[in-house]
Amino acid sequence: MSHSVTDSQAQGARPPARRARLRARHRAVLASFVLMVLLPAGIAGWYLWRVAADQYASTVAFSVRKEETSSAVELLGGITELSGSSSSDTDILYEFLQSQRLISDIDAQVDLRGLWSKPQDDPWFRFDPSGAVEDLMDHWARMVRISYDSGTGIIEVQVLAFDPGDAQRIAAALFARSSGMINELSAIAREDAIRYAREELQEAEQRLAGARRAVTGFRNRNQLVDPAMDLQAQAGLLGTLQEQLAAALIEIDLLGQTTKPGDPRILQAERRVGVIEERIAAERGKLGLGGDGAPGMVMADVVGEFESLVVEREFAERSYTSALAAFDAARAEARRKSRYLAAHIDPTRAETARYPQRRTLLGLLALFLSLSWASTVLVIYALKDRR
Repeated sequence: MSHSVTDSQAQGARPPARRARLRARHRAVLASFVLMVLLPAGIAGWYLWRVAADQYASTVAFSVRKEETSSAVELLGGITELSGSSSSDTDILYEFLQSQRLISDIDAQVDLRGLWSKPQDDPWFRFDPSGAVEDLMDHWARMVRISYDSGTGIIEVQVLAFDPGDAQRIAAALFARSSGMINELSAIAREDAIRYAREELQEAEQRLAGARRAVTGFRNRNQLVDPAMDLQAQAGLLGTLQEQLAAALIEIDLLGQTTKPGDPRILQAERRVGVIEERIAAERGKLGLGGDGAPGMVMADVVGEFESLVVEREFAERSYTSALAAFDAARAEARRKSRYLAAHIDPTRAETARYPQRRTLLGLLALFLSLSWASTVLVIYALKDRR
């Protein structure tokens, strides 16, 4: 019985596993790993540690500030406002930092092409000085890193170069040019604020000058400084003559009662009355009044024209005074509000090179190569399984 059990166990036992052998496809996978991962990663590591030049970083941080000085009344109470940054100005500055205009200006100032092409044996990180401005803009995006915090309005810029002094020079030039651009925007805003007030003031000046020339021309033409004063003097003279005429008529009446007709005194008094009446008629003619008291066309027209010119001149003077006050107020308001670039971190000077980040770059490259290799192997095995 036991013998039969032993025989059945011997018949049901599995044969021993064969020793694993390295097949051709395994060798191909290993070779592909070496070619696709190890070899490129090794070459990249050799380049990063043996060829790539050290890069130094200079950091500068700034924001656009708007200073508003309060009016004189508020200043007595010690009220002065320093407002936060203007988001629109900061947005404009952020775009300007990536513009061709800024890059060209800084290149002309510090020679970006020369500074970024110093390492002759580092073709990957250096800049080709014969490149076009578009190539320089692409290299600028690699060497200048800009971060913008919209909440605080602070822009932080990190500039890379192959020498710490060069990096600091580029950062300083960038800040100076950015500050100049903000000053230009501020000047344009001030000019816009006072341009309309200046135009109104110029129009008021021209109107006032024309009104004064008209008054001067009238005086020269009529040989009168103030027709109203002359009119008053002539009116006084006419009143005196009328008093004298009344006295002469009374004298004639008295002589007629006390003397005989044809008395020489009566004749003399009558001649005196005639002379006074002629004088009165002449003066009334000068005043613009006819013999019957109707308006004439002499002194009245002169006075009317002069009064019209004076009214026009006074109106021009009031308009000029108002325009001048408005211009002064606009100019004071423009001076009261100014924008400037405030540096929170001045351009720094590095003591050690922290770029390129060799370990990080090599690790990312190795990860990418490994994923690419694994994906390729899986695709090939999947295609073989379908067959």
